[in-house]
Amino acid sequence: MSDHLQNRRILLIVGGGIAAYKCLELIRRLRERGASVRVVLTAAGAEFVTKLSLGTLSGDKVYTDLFDLTDTAAIGHIELSRDADLLVVAPATADLMAKMAAGLAGDLVTTLLLATDKKVLIAPAMNVRMWTHRATQRNLEQLMADGIHIVGPNEGEMACNEFGYGRMAEPAEILAAIEAHFSELEFEGEQPLKGVHALITSGPTHEPIDPVRYLANRSSGKQGHAIATALARMGADVTLVSGPTNLPDPAGVTLKRVETAREMLVACEAALPADVAICAAAVADWRVDVDATQKIKKEPGASAPSLTLVENPDILATLSKLKTKRPTLVIGFAAETEKVIEHAVAKRLRKGCDWIVANDVSPETGVMGGELNTVHLITAEGQEDWPLLPKQAVAERLARRILAYFDSKKAKA
Repeated sequence: MSDHLQNRRILLIVGGGIAAYKCLELIRRLRERGASVRVVLTAAGAEFVTKLSLGTLSGDKVYTDLFDLTDTAAIGHIELSRDADLLVVAPATADLMAKMAAGLAGDLVTTLLLATDKKVLIAPAMNVRMWTHRATQRNLEQLMADGIHIVGPNEGEMACNEFGYGRMAEPAEILAAIEAHFSELEFEGEQPLKGVHALITSGPTHEPIDPVRYLANRSSGKQGHAIATALARMGADVTLVSGPTNLPDPAGVTLKRVETAREMLVACEAALPADVAICAAAVADWRVDVDATQKIKKEPGASAPSLTLVENPDILATLSKLKTKRPTLVIGFAAETEKVIEHAVAKRLRKGCDWIVANDVSPETGVMGGELNTVHLITAEGQEDWPLLPKQAVAERLARRILAYFDSKKAKA
């Protein structure tokens, strides 16, 4: 389990919104990972979740009133904020964001936020029209300029029966953002992987059938992009070769966009030499032998067209078996729906790579496109079983294993 949160102190500010119920799950996950959680509940938040439930899960008193003299004498609103390692506001309503941007201090929550000298992470949640309103976006820009970290909001259906951006990030996403914050602190000012060139593939590939249709898979690219982010944060020179995704570009990496498996292989070969190659992309195994130059029309009464498939290049095997320019460490991924370990062990030997990161992507796991992952690291020395973690946390743990690998090689040199 990730140790970034061990003994960390989180001050969780619960705003007034239907999404406040998600904070119960967030508290549970934070405490599972060794963090202590102290909760401040707004008057509006108390309309959606109770002090009893928040206090039971956090194992601490829930604070609500700036003018509770007993609490002020015991801890003080200044100390309440400064005692925390990180302040998290969830849900961050439009009203709370506006007050934060204006620097108001009329109640316990706004006073805490104005008095703190610690980092603040907010998870916005509101109606889509409120989120897109010019005033909210202006407040968001101000908060970001002030150094406030943002997670979400997500797109989806809302309690008000509208659809769009404004849903609060899921507990796993907020947890990943919190872990990423503490991971950044660990290497703040340090670059332990400086001088290491990392080549990473991510996302799916799209293999054209005709100008409007293609063969693909359900990979979102979230795990590969998270790995690129984690390695770049540790100082590595990262080249990310990505198939089509809807993800923002990771900061601090060289991004090469491709569509097909053949384009991905060309881009990988052009990026060599590399010290480590991580093939996290879900490359389509097959493509149509000849893709049509015009859209294949569905004629009335005609049978379905016959497609002849041919095998795509095997990028992982190609990089693993290079005679020259082979990366020192080659890592593959094995996305399986059955016999996960057995298939992964066989794949490592068959492909010739050094490590395999294996995971179960059966539909019921929600891994494909989701925020969580349970992986098994297969090496020549054996097998490591990692717990269920946010994909960012999986990426951080893998980055640390890579760092340990290169540190070990330096020690033996």
